[in-house]
Amino acid sequence: MFPHLNDLIGFGPPVDTHSVFVAIGLAVGGLVFWFESRRRGVSDPRVPYLVLGALVGAGIFARLGTWVQHLDPTQNLNFTEQLLRGNASILSALVGAWLGVHVTKRIVGYKDRTGDLFAPAVAVALAIGRFGCFLTEKPGTPTQGGWGIVLDEAAAARLGSPAGVGLHPSFIYEIVFHTVAFLLLWFWLRHLGLGSGETLTLYIGAYAVFRFLVEFVRGNETAWLGMTRPQLFLLVTIPIFAARIIWLARQGRLSPNGSRRSHEQQPA
Repeated sequence: MFPHLNDLIGFGPPVDTHSVFVAIGLAVGGLVFWFESRRRGVSDPRVPYLVLGALVGAGIFARLGTWVQHLDPTQNLNFTEQLLRGNASILSALVGAWLGVHVTKRIVGYKDRTGDLFAPAVAVALAIGRFGCFLTEKPGTPTQGGWGIVLDEAAAARLGSPAGVGLHPSFIYEIVFHTVAFLLLWFWLRHLGLGSGETLTLYIGAYAVFRFLVEFVRGNETAWLGMTRPQLFLLVTIPIFAARIIWLARQGRLSPNGSRRSHEQQPA
């Protein structure tokens, strides 16, 4: 594949491909966040601090989420090494971003819900960032479908994948999911008047289910009962999201007038 961007475009210095697409994704996500804030009339000067909190939380937890991979502590990287060069996890980054926003809200005294601002921004950032993963990481497990990605010997050896056979383009599946999610959030869900902040709940809940399923063709190492570490994490978090969504539906916050009802239920 293309670990360096110059391998892909044919010229330039050896810049890390994955980092470039992550940076582009964050930049586009930031623009989407800004447009959505303006559309919703959110001009509070504390909002940029929430974005900073999300980025810091995501950056830290993306690494820490994959820290303890072995029961024997000596087989894991130390704390500093993990932060500097450990594997990164999108799921852990999302948890870190959520924590970062809530901690920052406490610090700056911001009480309004911001999920509707973050949802489309996160979706477009992940859709773009996953191109970096697609170009640099193991595609997936073998598939008989004609859409499989076939690696040459050099790329297969570098990625630890079989050569000469079609492999599931698992990251393309994710790119399609996040692109469709962004389009739904941007052109449809935001106009329904759901309860404040709940578009993010629906999006992340849907992604949790999708990611659990796509892990079966991702080709990650299985950890227990034939499931990967992300699947074990999602096995715990999906019921939490399901319970949350059921509660929201019973409260009427997922109905078209959920935004007004949510506002009416807030204390004066």
